[in-house]
This record gives sequence, structure tokens and C-alpha cells, in this order.
Amino acid sequence: MANLKEHVGNFFKGFAMGAANVIPGVSGGTIALITGIFERLIDSLKSFNLHAVKLFFKGEFKKFAKHTDFVFLFVVLLGAGISIISLAKVLTFLFENYPIFIWSFFFGLILASVWAVGKTIDKWNLPVITSFVAGTAIATVITVLNPATENDSFLYLFISGVVAICSMILPGLSGSFVLVLMGEYELILRAVDEFNFKLIIPLGLGAVFGLLAFAHLLSWLYKKYKNQTIALLTGFILGSLAILWPWKHSLDKDGLLMQADKFGKLLVNGDVKVFGYERFMPTFDSILIIAIVLAIVGFFSIWILEKTASGKENSKDL
Repeated sequence: MANLKEHVGNFFKGFAMGAANVIPGVSGGTIALITGIFERLIDSLKSFNLHAVKLFFKGEFKKFAKHTDFVFLFVVLLGAGISIISLAKVLTFLFENYPIFIWSFFFGLILASVWAVGKTIDKWNLPVITSFVAGTAIATVITVLNPATENDSFLYLFISGVVAICSMILPGLSGSFVLVLMGEYELILRAVDEFNFKLIIPLGLGAVFGLLAFAHLLSWLYKKYKNQTIALLTGFILGSLAILWPWKHSLDKDGLLMQADKFGKLLVNGDVKVFGYERFMPTFDSILIIAIVLAIVGFFSIWILEKTASGKENSKDL
């Protein structure tokens, strides 16, 4: 019964990670860190080595499952996969029709994530502070870069998968936002929504390759330089707030403002391609009030998630 509860809990943590990974500016790694499964997830991923391959092909499946923590990894990735597939259509609708509201909710989520991740740092000193400042600066620079143009070639999709998955498991650096910068976000969102495997397969192959390769490096950094690594990741999260600012005018390829309604919905016929943003301060109206409420809801969603996760960890220690 205890194992079943743990599996259900890990499934929903994976589901939350999947939801985060669909959202530009939100990182699944942040959710993993907040819910207490980040280190276990990285350790499980990096255990897929030559020894694991030998155990598998020898038919020693129990030893293989124990060596790789396979059940845990399968349950988490299952939750993430179901989340991505089920939420792709919903998020596409919300981003198209109510961008200010959805960005406000996510702004609150990420603002709370800065607190939730930063508080896990044991000791602040000069190297830790330097890492935090560097992470903030890097993420801020990334957020102001202009997106590339869409490319559906096999090699570019494979590279997109490698880069995106590395940032997806790195707290604070959004894989979805990296896809936006590479010009592939809308393409991939449509591919998942329409089950276009011609596009999904190369992206998936790149993701698997990047995931296994990057897990070793991240695990080593996390174990040897834990406080500095968490500070760097906290900086990434703080710096990513710039892209999530709800009030921004979309710019076309010529740098001109694209017309939008009061909810931020673009009033453009046909396929819409955004090449940048011009941020602005909102005026006080009913839209602003609703947006603030949604940001508060987002903030407390992370607070509740963190408290629930820490409560379960404490109960295990008793």
C-alpha cells in the first residue's frame, strides 16, 4: 500500500513536470527540485550505462530494474508524457485566446519557485552568490534573444531535442522556451497535438540522447558543488521571469507591433509567427485584477506543492 501511494505521488509529480515542460519559461526540473525527486531522477537517468545494458541483455531484469531505479523513472516519465499529450491542446487554446491570464498564472508559479528552490541552499558565501548572479544574468540574456525561424529537418529537430531536454531537466531553464528561441515550439506543439511522428521521432531521439549524456554532468555538479549548483539554478529561475511578464506586445519580423485584444490575443489572420516582444506596464482595470489573482494562485500552488512534498519527506524520517 505504501509503495502504491509512493507510485501515485511520483506519477503526479511527473504530471506536474510534464505540464511545466509544455510552458515556455517554466522548467520541469524546477518542479522536480521542489517536489524532492530531482537528485533521484538524475541518478536514475545516469544509471543507464554499459552495466545496465549488460544486465538487460543477459535477461537479469530484476537487477536491471534495481540498478536503474526503473519503476520510479517509468512512473515519473509516464506522468510527464500523459501530461504533455493531454495539455498540449488546452495550452494551445489558452495561449491563443487568454495569453495575459495564462502568463500571469505562470509568473506566480515561477516567482514562488525562486523562493522554494533558493531556500534549499545550506550556506550562502561568495562562490554561491557569484553562481546566483551568473545564473540570473545568463537566463536574462537568453530571454531577450530573438527566436529563430521554424525548421523541420531531421538533424535540426534532433539537435532541438538534445538542447531542449537538457534545459527541461535543468531547474529554471525552460526547455519549451529554448524551443521558442530555436523556432521549433509551435511546430512541436502542433506535432504532439496531431501525433505527427515524422516530427516527433527525431525530436524524441535527440531528447533521449541528450538526457542520458547530460544527466552524468548534472549529477556530478549537484553532488560535488551542491550549493553553487542550486544557486546557479535559482538564478536561472529568477532570470526567466522576464519572458513570463504577462504584459508584452508581440513583434513581427520587421519589429512592428502586432495588433491584439484586451486579453492579449493576437488579431492576425492565418498562422502567427512572433519574432520578439516589447514589454509594458499595465493600466488598472478588471483584466489587471484577474491577472494578479491568477498570479497569486500560481504562487500558492507552488507553496502548497512544496509544503506537501516536504511534509511527506518528514513523515518518512519519523
